[in-house]
Amino acid sequence: MTSERQAITLQGVTKAFPLGDGRALEVLNIPALELPAGSYTVLKGPSGSGKTTLLNLMAGVATPSSGKIRLDGTDLFALLESDRDRFRAEHVGYIFQTFNLLAPFTALENVLLAMLFASKLPKREQRRRAAAMLSTLGLGGRLSHRPHQLSRGEQQRVAIARALVNDPPVILADEPCASLDPKTARAVLGEFLALCREARKTLLVVSHEELAVQGADEVLDMAAINHAVGASS
Repeated sequence: MTSERQAITLQGVTKAFPLGDGRALEVLNIPALELPAGSYTVLKGPSGSGKTTLLNLMAGVATPSSGKIRLDGTDLFALLESDRDRFRAEHVGYIFQTFNLLAPFTALENVLLAMLFASKLPKREQRRRAAAMLSTLGLGGRLSHRPHQLSRGEQQRVAIARALVNDPPVILADEPCASLDPKTARAVLGEFLALCREARKTLLVVSHEELAVQGADEVLDMAAINHAVGASS
C-alpha cells in the first residue's frame, strides 16, 4: 500500500455470470488494483477481456460477485442502492462509447438530467452551469438541438459535458471515441483529456488511441490484472 491517497481501490473483486446447471462464467478476478487520486490511467485489452464490466463495477452500475470496491474511501456496495445512486451521481462521471443520450431531449436537457440527483444548486444555476459546460466544449449554439440533429462528434461532446457537469472527482470513459472518425476522435479526445487534466480528475480511459496512451501516467493491460479463467487473452 502506497502513501498516496487512492481514489479507487479494488480488493478481491470477482464477477461471474450464471450459465445454468449451477455453473457460472467468471469474467473478472482482480486480486488488487489501486488508482491514485488525480492519476490518469489507460486500460487496454481485447474485446471480451472484461474492460467494460470492470468500469461498470467501478461506477456502481453492476454488482461484483465478491470483493470490495472503494471510491474515495467509501465502500460502494456497503451502501443502500438509493444511497449508491446518489454517491455515483456526485462522485463518478461515466462516458459510454455509444453516447447513451436520450433522444427526446435537447443537448441542454441531457446534461441537466445528470444534475437531478447530484446537484444542490438552484434550478437556474444548474441551467447556467450545464450551458457553460456545453459552451466550453464548443456547443454553445447547439443547446436546443436533439441528438439526431447533432453530428456524432457533437453527440460525444454532449456525453462528455454530462459526465463533467457535476464536477465529480472520478471520470470513467469506455472507448469514448470508438464511434467517431479518426479526425473527429483526435479532436474530441484532446478536448476531453485537457479538461480532465486541468481539473485534476482521477481518470480511467479504455482506449487504444495513441493520443490517449501518450499522456497517461500508467497503461494497464487487462491480461495483467485480470486472473479470470473465462476472460479472453
